[in-house]
Amino acid sequence: MSFAGDVKEELLRHCGNSRHCQIAELSALISFSGTDVDTIMENARFAADTDNDPAARKCFTLLEKTFNIVKRADEEQERMLKQALSSRLILQKSCCRRAYLRGAFLAAGSVSDPSKSYHFEIACRDEKQAETLTEIMDSFDISLKTILRKNHPVVYLKEGSLIVEALNVMEAHVALMDFENSRILKDMRNSLNRRVNCETANIGKTVTAAVRQTDDIRAVMRMPEYKSLPYGIKQIADLRLKYPDASLKELGEMCDPPIGKSGVNHRLRKLSMLADSAGRAQYLT
Repeated sequence: MSFAGDVKEELLRHCGNSRHCQIAELSALISFSGTDVDTIMENARFAADTDNDPAARKCFTLLEKTFNIVKRADEEQERMLKQALSSRLILQKSCCRRAYLRGAFLAAGSVSDPSKSYHFEIACRDEKQAETLTEIMDSFDISLKTILRKNHPVVYLKEGSLIVEALNVMEAHVALMDFENSRILKDMRNSLNRRVNCETANIGKTVTAAVRQTDDIRAVMRMPEYKSLPYGIKQIADLRLKYPDASLKELGEMCDPPIGKSGVNHRLRKLSMLADSAGRAQYLT
């Protein structure tokens, strides 16, 4: 089963204890499914037998719990149901807003596998639904973004931390832990790859610099001026030729007396400048 399927299965098992929360979730399920109660019941009975369609199965459970509707709604039940589902009071409490989001996600939501990418979305039938979800998420300090897909708004999240918060709001705690574990492993792999790439780049720069330095030193050693160079510069020249793979720090520790990286770099730059001047003089002649 996909990660989104696991999330929906967890939400399917979660049922609020309060009737007002159950009504809020039922309202979202029916609204975002875009169908009527009787159709929902027909799909729900089929889903209950086949284990398909989590949204229909949850509707079946909630209709039975909240309105004692097990087959078809009679006129009085349908009136009470429509009145309850259309009331804005169902979104007044924080627990009911959480339940509403569960219903909306079960009916029209999806979330990608966190080991591959971070994407959470709920498809809406119209702007009103998108605005309702945005307001609910805002109340939990989660900022949804909206795009149009086939002329219908889709609210979505792309940041891993916000998706974690959304799963927490819907009370999908098992999925939240799975998401966090995948996110940690992914971040560790990315961090390791960045470190390896950085170290590889640094090694490449060090090797390139060492090759250039040895070429410069050999050129300077052929110059008559080499004999008159200070002892320290000639010492670092000999060490670089003897230890072409050594770092500046290691070269400095091998000097007598030892010197720091800046001292080594200063002496190697002197040798490079001499090599450059010799090359320019040769070009001019």
